[in-house]
Amino acid sequence: MKPFAALFVVTTLLTACAQASGGISLEPIPGSITYGGQPTQKLTKSPIGSQVPHIFTDQWGERVRETYIIQPDRTLRLVSRVYIESPFD
Repeated sequence: MKPFAALFVVTTLLTACAQASGGISLEPIPGSITYGGQPTQKLTKSPIGSQVPHIFTDQWGERVRETYIIQPDRTLRLVSRVYIESPFD
């Protein structure tokens, strides 16, 4: 199994466990919307519970897709992170 495929499986399982148990939470990494704290601008027009996708390149040059959920207080909660495999690998 390729390293990215294994990482994807592990990330997916951890995300599923975290969502099911409510116990494990993902920590923001450099490039995450909430890295260093919540953004200063609130998403006032988006409905509570909406998903916010974010794709970026992490500090090691890997492509990352994160998903956030808008909370009732308009903060963002990071709910999933997936490393995107390059089509050239």
